[in-house]
Amino acid sequence: MPRVLTIAGSLREGSFNGALLLAAEELAGKDIEIERYDGLHAVPAFTGDREADEAPPEVEHLRRLIDRADAVLFATPEYNGSIPGVLKNALDWMSTPFPGNVLRGKTVAIVGASTGNYGAMWAQADLKKVLGLIGARVVGAGLPVERAHEKFDQSGRLVDEQVRRRLEQVLDTLVTETATQLAA
Repeated sequence: MPRVLTIAGSLREGSFNGALLLAAEELAGKDIEIERYDGLHAVPAFTGDREADEAPPEVEHLRRLIDRADAVLFATPEYNGSIPGVLKNALDWMSTPFPGNVLRGKTVAIVGASTGNYGAMWAQADLKKVLGLIGARVVGAGLPVERAHEKFDQSGRLVDEQVRRRLEQVLDTLVTETATQLAA
């Protein structure tokens, strides 16, 4: 059973990206073990010191979670046409030590939701670039969920069937690619 870590790039309570990951958990069923990471708010600012022997405990915790996971599913909102600073900050930490960081070779997929008409497409493209530079294996085409306020009900449940099917496809691709990578 593959272990998938989910990380939402939003700190906002009731975030559509957090809700998108909850929908992924629901769709995953019994054959995928999903662990949700919700500690981005605690990751301190990246210092740029790539030679430090020890990182802050919050950073080491996230590194352990990523290391333990077979794959990672990221959900990113779009802030000013790119990924949120808190997510980029955490990824900067995860890129160290270079080149043998915890994301190197890790299979990852990206989804994103926004209330606008583009579904965080630019943020997903930037996140794909950053993860690729870090050394992660980004799989699939992503999933832009536009006009998210129309796709979720008042309790945050994903109610749009087309988005549910596309999210299920993202999960299927992530699991298939992860199995291929683990078998290699």
